[in-house]
Parts: sequence; C-alpha cells; structure tokens
Amino acid sequence: MDTSALMMPVECGVRVFDELDRLLGEYECIVPRAVLLELEGLARGSGTEATAAAVGRDLAERCTTVGTDATYADDALVELAELGACDYVVTNDRPLRDRLSVGVIGIRGRNKLAIH
Repeated sequence: MDTSALMMPVECGVRVFDELDRLLGEYECIVPRAVLLELEGLARGSGTEATAAAVGRDLAERCTTVGTDATYADDALVELAELGACDYVVTNDRPLRDRLSVGVIGIRGRNKLAIH
C-alpha cells in the first residue's frame, strides 16, 4: 500500500479494504515504514490532505509494517516489488505505477479498484 492508496477513503471515497477483499479474496497487506512516515508528516498539516493522511495512518494499522533500505516511500515500494515481497502495489500515483515490476491496483471509475 502506498500513501495515496491509504488516503483514498477520504480523497476519493474508495473503501480500500472492501475493494481489496472483492478483488483478491485473501491477501496480506504490507506497508513500508517510509509510507507511514510520509503519512505522519502529512497528517501534521491542515485541511483535507491532513485529514486523509490521518485516516490513512489509522488504516495502515491493518497492514504489516516492513522496513526497507529506501527512505522515500515510492523507492521503498519499488524495492519491495523488485525483491518479490509483493504481488501487487496499491497506488493512485501514475509515476510510481510506471516504475513497478509487479501488478498495480488502482482506481477505476469513480470509487472502485481494479488490477491494471
């Protein structure tokens, strides 16, 4: 899960975990520590983005936190993908999608997720 995915419930009205259940059935959700740090930083701000980040930080508790050598969230996700630690990355970030060597789950339509 990347930062944008965990912020989708507030920013896009997507019920992320319900959608993942629908798409994947059983799965283990992981989130890099760098994503948590990014969410914490964004949550200290104000406005909708800060609210979305705070909700995302709370949702991340449903995931297993993993460490990586990378300190930048996108780099951490790319590293995990290259190591084979995940089959998919959930993201709404187009530049990140282009860097990934695994499947991508992202928004399709208004508030649904799809495997791209």
